[in-house]
Amino acid sequence: MKTIIAACSQNLSGSRASLHAALRTLLAVPWPSQRDVRAWLQLLAVLQWVLSFLLLGPVTLVLLVYLVFTRFWPISALYLAWVIFDWDTPEKGGRRLPCLRRWSVWRHFRDYFPVKVQNWLVKTHDLSPGHNYIIGSHPHGILCVGAFCNFITGSTGFSELFPGIRPFLTTLAGNFRLPLFREYLMSGARVAPAIGLCPVTRRAIGHLLSKNGTGNAVAIVIGGAAESLSCSPGVTTLILKNRKGFVRMALQHGAFLVPSFSFGENELFRQVVFEEGSWMRAVQQRFQKMMGFAPCVFYGRGLTSVRSRGFLPYARPITTVVGEPVTVPKIEEPSSEVVDLYHGMYVRSLLKLFNDNKTKYGLSEGDELRIV
Repeated sequence: MKTIIAACSQNLSGSRASLHAALRTLLAVPWPSQRDVRAWLQLLAVLQWVLSFLLLGPVTLVLLVYLVFTRFWPISALYLAWVIFDWDTPEKGGRRLPCLRRWSVWRHFRDYFPVKVQNWLVKTHDLSPGHNYIIGSHPHGILCVGAFCNFITGSTGFSELFPGIRPFLTTLAGNFRLPLFREYLMSGARVAPAIGLCPVTRRAIGHLLSKNGTGNAVAIVIGGAAESLSCSPGVTTLILKNRKGFVRMALQHGAFLVPSFSFGENELFRQVVFEEGSWMRAVQQRFQKMMGFAPCVFYGRGLTSVRSRGFLPYARPITTVVGEPVTVPKIEEPSSEVVDLYHGMYVRSLLKLFNDNKTKYGLSEGDELRIV
């Protein structure tokens, strides 16, 4: 019996020693610093945004079609019924989930890009809450990061810089037809009365400018999907010369025109730009006309290292400068000459904004804004 007790005591002492050794080894492992934790949170915030925009809609659509041929088909049927019932909601301003405004994910998203909060969004002139505005957002870039962060998330202080102004950002109407992604856009992005995302259609924009009171600022990425095909670092080309529909809408509703430019937007990704006239460029343009968006061949950094390649944007500073409003009268049926007049005024205001600020935010004095 004594022998058994001695053996048990010896084993217990050995277990204690092993446990203490394991604890010492664990404590010797360096824990991640607060800086490392913040960096990973920022990376994950950007990752969820990129994956949501690129994959959420298509993957959900494929999944719902697959479920039709299984015993879970009622899920697809119920969601289809819901979409039919909710079809017009995006055209009327979407839905609001105020709790999502407090999501810290948008702060981490903002902090991923190495720029001070006060320099994310720069105001050059006041916007009166007594008017409505159409903000032209330039350039498109690959994923419109500057426009999204400034006009949607509320993390850069738009409401503080422009009190009484409710910003809305327009996007392709087709995005609101993709299952689940439409809910993300309306509920996930429309997080407060001062934040909104809506289709870039006459009906949706007209609703915001005519039936939502004053103090509305509808941001439109004028160049659209076609402009993304010319996006590359060191090149600033805008598709604007023949884009006049936004000017006509501004005249019809008496909304002032406001130019804005996101410096650094084109530096976030690298793109394989195909020459005009090449068969690949023709395929891209054909696809863009059919589907509403352009299939860009682009890459950014990877998830594990800045030296690897992936679909995350490079951590480059972005600064969105909001320019001086162009006063626009209300003309229900503006002539082509009037539209051309105010379009020219807008272009000149945009060029002035670009030239006055380009050297402040990463460009040289010799860089020029090319408008086609």
